[in-house]
Amino acid sequence: MAKVSVIGAGSWGIALATVLEKNGHDVTIWSILEDEINMLKEKHEHVTKLPGVKLSEKMGLTTSLEEAVKDRDLLVLAVPSVHTRSTAKSMKEFVSEGQLIVNVGKGIEESTLMILSDVIEEEIPQANVAILSGPSHAEEVGKGLPTTCVVGAHDKKTAEYIQNVFMNEEFRIYTSPDMLGIEVGGALKNVIALAAGMADGLGYGDNTKAALITRGIAEISRLAIAMGAKYQTLFGLTGIGDLIVTCASMHSRNRRAGILIGQGKTMQEAMNEVQMVVEGVYSAKAAMALAKKYQISMPIIEQVNKVLFEDKPAKEAVSELMLRDKKAEHEDLWEEAEK
Repeated sequence: MAKVSVIGAGSWGIALATVLEKNGHDVTIWSILEDEINMLKEKHEHVTKLPGVKLSEKMGLTTSLEEAVKDRDLLVLAVPSVHTRSTAKSMKEFVSEGQLIVNVGKGIEESTLMILSDVIEEEIPQANVAILSGPSHAEEVGKGLPTTCVVGAHDKKTAEYIQNVFMNEEFRIYTSPDMLGIEVGGALKNVIALAAGMADGLGYGDNTKAALITRGIAEISRLAIAMGAKYQTLFGLTGIGDLIVTCASMHSRNRRAGILIGQGKTMQEAMNEVQMVVEGVYSAKAAMALAKKYQISMPIIEQVNKVLFEDKPAKEAVSELMLRDKKAEHEDLWEEAEK
């Protein structure tokens, strides 16, 4: 049995807490919001973010970071990406040398273009930082539906320890050393999901969505590999797998926000209606900045940025994508064929 604290009481944090408790671990959930902790104590469920998923009365609940962090075997950092740095900074004084933190948020810090594990390591240099990601809606994990994820860590021993802590017959965990690829894939798929949602909101069909998913993973892969990631990762759970589930499911807040934007709402109106953090909005600018830094063509992500931040009509953005200059799907295949 491990002593585990989940730092963050959003839908994903709650879902993972139920997995960990089912596995027999001593679990505590932390939130900065006293009203949220009081609701969890009274209702034993998050009635707004994950209704119907019941928490055990034995679950620890606290607003004290010191209580949540000190003397715990594993800390699961489950806050929105925009709060990763500030939360890590607040945790630092309570984290012991070598204490294990597994980040489960998805995003790239806009101001620095850093992946989240690097942000955490910068703020808490004494910690052993890992990540967990994959195609995993909280609504389904909370209900115990079969799900697979991947743990990324700097060393195999750490990855296998986290694998053992989380894995059960409903929640299968793989391991990988490619933390960069896992994080870039997990962050940028949210931007493509916004585009897929916009297409849905415009009334386009399955053909359009298939095109966005396929060309979307091509864009993400080009950038991630240029940054130093491994191509196998982008065609695994945290690349194409996460992209498919986020573009196709109504559980996806990014797709839902995209639908509303496609129907004519502004970015802010869409975010207000979804009533949850839409990570793709925060990752879109960072993705575009990285594309420029590494000189990578990312036309879908470029058009999403124009819709989000330049008030470009979504229909016009789709038309511009369709009317781009003619090109080969894989230019290198022609080069090989003509040798």
